[in-house]
Parts: sequence; C-alpha cells; structure tokens
Amino acid sequence: MNAVLIALAAGVAVAVELLEAMAIVLAVGATRRWADAFWGAAAGLVACAVLAVVLGPVLAGLPVDALRLTIGTLLLLFGLEWLRKGTLRLSGRRRRASSAHEFEETREELEETPLPPPGQADWAARLVAFKGVLLEGVEVVVIVASLAARPDGGLPAIVGAAVAAVIVTAAGVRLRAPLSRVPETELKYGVGVLLSAFGLFFVGEGLGVAWPGGEFALAYLAAALVAATHLEMRSTPTPAAA
Repeated sequence: MNAVLIALAAGVAVAVELLEAMAIVLAVGATRRWADAFWGAAAGLVACAVLAVVLGPVLAGLPVDALRLTIGTLLLLFGLEWLRKGTLRLSGRRRRASSAHEFEETREELEETPLPPPGQADWAARLVAFKGVLLEGVEVVVIVASLAARPDGGLPAIVGAAVAAVIVTAAGVRLRAPLSRVPETELKYGVGVLLSAFGLFFVGEGLGVAWPGGEFALAYLAAALVAATHLEMRSTPTPAAA
C-alpha cells in the first residue's frame, strides 16, 4: 500500500503542477512565438534539473531518522498548503484551480507587451515561460525528491512522476490547449491529503513514534485529514476570491 500511495501522490502532484506550467507555455506560444516559448521552458527545465541533482544527494546522505524527519517536514510544508487551498476552493471561499484560467491570464499579460521584430529574441515571452516552468517545477522537484528519498527506495515515486509527466505532456503537445476538463481542484485537494499524511507519518517515525498498524497508519491519518477539512467546509461559505 505504501508504494502505491507514494506513486499516486507523486504522479498526481506532477500532473497538476505540469498542467499549470504547460498552460503558461502554451499561452506564450499561441500569443507570441513557439520558439521563444520553447527556449523559456527549456531554461526552466534545466534549472529544475540542477535543483534535482543537488537535492537528491543531500537527502540521501542524511542518517535514517534525520532523513525521515526532513522529508516529513518538507512534505508537510507542501501538503498542508495544498490542503488549505483545496479546502478553501471546495468550500467556495476561493476560485477553483484552472489551467485554462492560467492560459487566459498569461495571454492577456503578453498581449500588453509589444512583439519584437522578426529575428529578434522575445525576452518577455521567454521570461514568462521560464518563470512558469520554474515556479511549478521547483515544487514538483522537492515533492518527488522527498518521496523518492525514503529509506525503502525511490522507485514508486519516480515511476509515478514519470508516467504522469509523459501523459500530460503528450496530451498538451497534441491539443496545444490547456486541459480544461481536468478536475484540478479535487486533484490538488487529494494530493494535499496524501502529502500531509505522508508528512505526519515520516515526522512521527523520525521522532521515534511507533504508529499503530505500521504503514496502515497512512490510511487513518488521511481519513482524519479528510474529516477535519470537511468539517471546515461545512461552515458558511464566502464568495470565491477573484
């Protein structure tokens, strides 16, 4: 169960972050020039790859208990933030996550900037594509690296992330449009639950807690997080933020 949940958490995290990054890159290509979108995105990918190369060995070099405490803390930082936003979105207190909205916002932003003459690099477009890939990619790198750094091995996280990346990238390249029908809000909420549950589990192990049921503790930790957030959702909703 542990390996399946880790693969699922890594895969869905990569998918939803990649959806947003791809929406930005597609907006740059559709509004400006595809070559500039490509170069900006490629630079962002290189920066994320450098981070992954640096972060992986750092985590792998930690003692087991320190490693569990470190990756648990990292997963909690990201997971609780995703869970908070997902709870607000599902309760109607915040606008739902949408790569289509990111696409339109990026197009509007770029349309306000003059297009350079043919033959000249469009640095404004490249910067937007670079930032979109970098900001989403850093989060993916930290989450996947943390899940992959477990003492039991990183194969489930790597496989889950790779499968999600291939599927989403192939769909985006084929359609050249954001995948607007994907329920991003629900997916992000689910990832928030999983990452937070893993974070609590690993922090507890790092502190010497013997979880009743061993790895099955993930199930009741996730259930407790779902119950707590659904109690919060039942309070009176306020209008979604713009």
